[in-house]
Amino acid sequence: MDIPLLPDIVSLFCLSIAVLLVCHQIKIPPIVGFLLTGVLCGPTALGLVHNPHAVELLAEIGVVLLLFSIGLEMSAAELIRLKRPVFIGGTAQVLLTVAAFAGIGVLIGRTVQEGIMFGCLAALSSTAIVLSRLQQKAQSESPQGRLAFSVLIFQDIAVVPMMLAIPVLAGHGETDMTDMLFSAGSTLAILGGGWVLARHVVPRVMKLVLRTRSKELMLMTVLGLCFAIALGTASLGLSLALGAFLAGLLLSGSEYSLNVLENILPFKDVFTSLFFISVGMLLDVSVLIEHADKVFLFAAMLIVLKSLLAVPSMLLVGYPLRVAILASMSLAQIGEFSFVLARSAVSENLLDQNGYQMFLAASIVTMMLTPAIMELSPRVAAFFSRQRKLPTEEEQESASALPFKDHLIIVGFGIGGKHLARTARQAGIPYVILEMNPETVSRFGGKEPIHGGDASKPLVLEHFGIAAARVISVVISDPTAVRAITAVARKLNPKVHIVVRTRFLGEVEELRRLGANDVIPEDFETSIEIFSRVLAYYLVPRQTIERFVNSIRHEYSNMSRHLNMTGMGLPSLAGEVLTGLEVVACKVEPGCALDGKTLAESSLRRKYGVTAVGLRHAGQSIPSPDGDAALHGGDTVFLFASPTALTRVMPLFRADPENAAQS
Repeated sequence: MDIPLLPDIVSLFCLSIAVLLVCHQIKIPPIVGFLLTGVLCGPTALGLVHNPHAVELLAEIGVVLLLFSIGLEMSAAELIRLKRPVFIGGTAQVLLTVAAFAGIGVLIGRTVQEGIMFGCLAALSSTAIVLSRLQQKAQSESPQGRLAFSVLIFQDIAVVPMMLAIPVLAGHGETDMTDMLFSAGSTLAILGGGWVLARHVVPRVMKLVLRTRSKELMLMTVLGLCFAIALGTASLGLSLALGAFLAGLLLSGSEYSLNVLENILPFKDVFTSLFFISVGMLLDVSVLIEHADKVFLFAAMLIVLKSLLAVPSMLLVGYPLRVAILASMSLAQIGEFSFVLARSAVSENLLDQNGYQMFLAASIVTMMLTPAIMELSPRVAAFFSRQRKLPTEEEQESASALPFKDHLIIVGFGIGGKHLARTARQAGIPYVILEMNPETVSRFGGKEPIHGGDASKPLVLEHFGIAAARVISVVISDPTAVRAITAVARKLNPKVHIVVRTRFLGEVEELRRLGANDVIPEDFETSIEIFSRVLAYYLVPRQTIERFVNSIRHEYSNMSRHLNMTGMGLPSLAGEVLTGLEVVACKVEPGCALDGKTLAESSLRRKYGVTAVGLRHAGQSIPSPDGDAALHGGDTVFLFASPTALTRVMPLFRADPENAAQS
């Protein structure tokens, strides 16, 4: 059987295995490894690939699947909320970059048309590289991840007018608005068609497919829809990637979107890897060797200028300086669509072959440096964010005049922050919310005590009363920001109780070292919730499940506590003298086993090993109540005991007869 492309694919895969193993040993990200693989197997190096055009076609499928998966993970409502960073931030970034490079081109002796062309090439960033890196670092949901993604979406849209502008700049196109109007009409037609599909067509088709319970039919339907919409957008002059993103967005509202995503992930990973390899194959190694100094100087200029020019665009949307720097540095590379524009510029004689190869070499260098730049960006952002003026007298007076005392500071207003604010409000706990997303602040302003601000800055935390706060809870998805906020909060208030969320168990020790009291790893808590529900479905007694939970919590990082109970540890009140014990507030529910009994009659200490250290009755607090103190429905008892003892005694406080009987 003669398969012409098969030897090329075998060569690519085998060489990539060797390169990636070496990269893994020296701590180089896989993306750089794939780019190096493409350079090595390209026609100007080892020449292992004899049909590079076919590889480029496969690589385009990788970009399509990547954008399709991103669309699946979003929702239409979420995209609407991003309209400000997409259209304001994206427009400002593209226009500033084009204008700056056009000016530089004129200064070095180029024509205005050539300068605008260079600006268009430089304005675009690599959607595939940035989104892949954000997913690998679990930062897709962070503020800088959302901001970078919004700008990338606009850049994909901006490719269309840029392509139309190349012939006009070269003097070969007509200057009338016919093509522009056709492009705008095509965009509106796509948006309108997408709305019709999302409301009337896709849900009905998916219901028919789901009734068959066929995984094969589901996969074929999903991929067919993805490529059909991508092909439709391409036929109207837009990019395949943008169409794939819209297809994923159409399916994101389905309850089976996660199953769809899981099915296409292997295909996405393979074809995306081929994309990075195909980019590396474009490089002429002889140009890189002969003009290495100019190539790296040009690449450095691109990285620095693109980063600097993007920052004002991010600040214009309303994001803090730190987030703006992180997002702008992630967009510092040249994008894959720039190569398409460059080839069009060569065909229109706006760019000669030598200039094309120089641009290509510098662009690939910027792509290879992207992982290192994104790793360096938190340090750069932290440095420039610290260079702030001292607080004014008005700010000092405002901070000192805050009415809060013993309040809760909530950092982040996602799902976790909203739930925490709701429960704090119902419990009568004063709280303030800090959120870096200006859209979120605007949407919930007036409904919640929410303020825009970067909680990693000492001035911001001081302004919102960190010195008088009892608890600060950090529920954001940016691991770098979580570490910075923890360290700053602990420095400003050694006594504040810090509760943070993290994604992985491996980050627990570092956060504790920085000063966090409670670290909640999502993967750890998810595993506990999963096995608890599985055991409950098999009718394993709840006491047995809780023993498993406590045992596992004790094994992992000494996190022993009851599954649905948290309390203020007594060590935080007594100078960390008594460890392994907790103080928990328990409400006496009317009709429970303790309602109407005295503390002596309840036998809390003798039978259950817990001590009542306080009692709140009719709005009055009674410290150290004696055995004659009566308990009534609605009272709050403060118990001091180990987590295991508290678990055993809790059924007495519940009015549920079944729980009382089990006690």
